[in-house]
Amino acid sequence: MLPPVHAQSLVARLIREDWGRILSSLLASTGDFALAEDSLQDAVVSALEVWSRDGAPRNPDAWLITVARRKALDRIRHSQVADRKSNELALWLEQHHSDPEDREMSIPDHRLELIYTCCHPALEEKSRVALTLRALGGLSTEEIANAFLDKPAAMAARLTRAKHKLGAAGVAFKLPDPQDIAERTDTVLSVVYLIFTEGCHATNGEMMRENLVQEAIRLGRILASLLPDHAEAKGLLALMLLSDSRRLTRRGDSGEFVPLEAQNRARWDKVRISEGVALTEAALSHAPAGRYGLQAAISAVHAQAKSFDETDWPQIVALYDVLYGRFPNPILRINQALALSYADCPEAGLRLLASVEDEGKLASYQPFHACRADLLARLGRHLEAAESYRAAIALSRAPEEAGFLETRLSALRLN
Repeated sequence: MLPPVHAQSLVARLIREDWGRILSSLLASTGDFALAEDSLQDAVVSALEVWSRDGAPRNPDAWLITVARRKALDRIRHSQVADRKSNELALWLEQHHSDPEDREMSIPDHRLELIYTCCHPALEEKSRVALTLRALGGLSTEEIANAFLDKPAAMAARLTRAKHKLGAAGVAFKLPDPQDIAERTDTVLSVVYLIFTEGCHATNGEMMRENLVQEAIRLGRILASLLPDHAEAKGLLALMLLSDSRRLTRRGDSGEFVPLEAQNRARWDKVRISEGVALTEAALSHAPAGRYGLQAAISAVHAQAKSFDETDWPQIVALYDVLYGRFPNPILRINQALALSYADCPEAGLRLLASVEDEGKLASYQPFHACRADLLARLGRHLEAAESYRAAIALSRAPEEAGFLETRLSALRLN
């Protein structure tokens, strides 16, 4: 044993950094999601008690998994279901001694199987995100409920239903069959990106949920390491890193929203930019370029520009053309319209924006009105710009963004 440590801080770190690795290894032994998670939680409770009293073991994660397997065996025996799992766990414990001890133990990394299980098509999208955050990130039910603006009891019930649904559907804890890998990987990546976008544009009105952003990046790192030959896994991680590199400059000293053109680029995170650019190049080296790789390429152009005026806007417009051609989406046109207004002129941007005005639900999409207001204001069409600014303000969830738009609105000459 090591000298006594603050057990709570050590357990908190293990939950944050190693929960998914330990849980997936335990799940590989038990084959039962709920049993694995309940047993690991039992082991955490034991750790808090034993480590506070005796000091932490030399290999805390190995200690946790050994105790969790004992707890799982106890639960199986108490349920009087002495089945094959009981024998397998008993054999494992016999081979590795029945008491947790201070010795090296390698824990096989089954996180990839865990991610694919959490993102199984049998679950609806919200349950996939929630289960991924719970299983891989070790987030508490309260934290996940807060992210979704749900009540903890409702989220707990959702997580329980999701785990039971996986069990009832006979979903095996394993990688998908080869013919299903591509489709399932797309789902996995979209779940991680959904967590990231929720962190960047929180539905609860906060301008940013940093904990969700960092969790998504951590999950992205896990995926990129577990799928070293997958270009889109690299592209997604690159996109998130490049976007997050500007996080500290999106707010001013008073907490106000700061647009891209006014951000202090000297404060952008150069380490993240360098890593993001390298990952982008790796992602784009595999043809054809994917959705995340192309978006990362656009972010990389922004990140590498010395100033807003020196941004290579024509290249960004061209990248959006490729992206839209492969993955048509009116929201892409909004971003492209703004880029085109700087590469060419505001009239060109406004024409492109008008081409998607009737598509989808853009009438209730705040960035559409904010973009239109900016283009009209730069054209001197202030009355029309004011109308769009008011629509954008009404749709803004974050007070900081609404305040920024109100400042722009008040600067218009309306007489």
